[in-house]
Amino acid sequence: MSTYRVAQVAASGGPLEIVEREVQRPGPGHVRIAVEACGVCHSDAAFVNAMLPGVRFPLVAGHEIAGRIEELGEGTYSGWRVGDRVAVGWFGGSCGHCRPCRQGDFIVCENLKVPGWAYDGGYAEKVVAPADALARIPDALPATDAAPLGCAGVTTFNGLRRSSARPGDLVVVLGIGGLGHLGVKYAAAMGFETVAIARGADKADFARKLGAHHYIDSTADTPVADALLSLGGAKVVLATAANSEAITATLEGLSPRGELVVIGAAAEPLGISPNQLLLSGKIIRGHPSGTAQDVQDTMAFSALHGIRPMTEIVPLDQADEAYRKMMSGAARFRMVLTTP
Repeated sequence: MSTYRVAQVAASGGPLEIVEREVQRPGPGHVRIAVEACGVCHSDAAFVNAMLPGVRFPLVAGHEIAGRIEELGEGTYSGWRVGDRVAVGWFGGSCGHCRPCRQGDFIVCENLKVPGWAYDGGYAEKVVAPADALARIPDALPATDAAPLGCAGVTTFNGLRRSSARPGDLVVVLGIGGLGHLGVKYAAAMGFETVAIARGADKADFARKLGAHHYIDSTADTPVADALLSLGGAKVVLATAANSEAITATLEGLSPRGELVVIGAAAEPLGISPNQLLLSGKIIRGHPSGTAQDVQDTMAFSALHGIRPMTEIVPLDQADEAYRKMMSGAARFRMVLTTP
């Protein structure tokens, strides 16, 4: 039987090591994908370090996958063909029978199948995934650009398009890293008056190159909330920075009925009191990623508007180095693994 290579973690917190596995045929309703590119996401650390229940080792992480269908399992939807270009993101399939699924809200499936958690992920030359996880990649997008859109892209895109903001509204993107740099691009393309917030005055030019109309240095003497109010108050803040203190600092900068959309994962609680929400009717909500259709919508929008992630591309052999660079914060902005 033929083999393929994966970058696996043998035990919690261990290094990513290249090993060979036997190629498996996809089961009913599944496909095998020849992986061409896979993004390295900070959320992968939750699996590598066994921070979530049910993580099993050895583990192959990776939930920003782009490649081509190599084989179809029995009973797979007939619209898919061998050779089709597909992406699989954080949404790696749903159970179809829990209450959210029965209500059509598949991204909050109680048994969500995240690649790297429910099954081997994309730090590999091949991956077997459920067919309902597949998003079709537009011809205009190379695999290295499509892969990060399966998580970083769809999370920011969906967070904005499902918010209460409308074209012309003041919309803020907190953080301009792996998620935020895409968030700024999407916000500007959606017609929002876009504000970028980051640490340091030196990031102002970069923020404007991404499409921001305004830049706020969160380390300046003027508090972030006051700076936002001077612009008229924000209709929406998309909080991509994984920093609870920084997220909290934006709340008073919202306009009445303004909305704080949290997508940056942080363990520390937000320092917000009910009184800050009541009188002006402010809203705080968490936003998960997006379904396969949402990923496909994100890629289509990106192709239409010329939006691409900023990536550092390295071969699968360097998976451990890429992962460590991402964890150190030195990546600019998405590390992407490729296969020959």
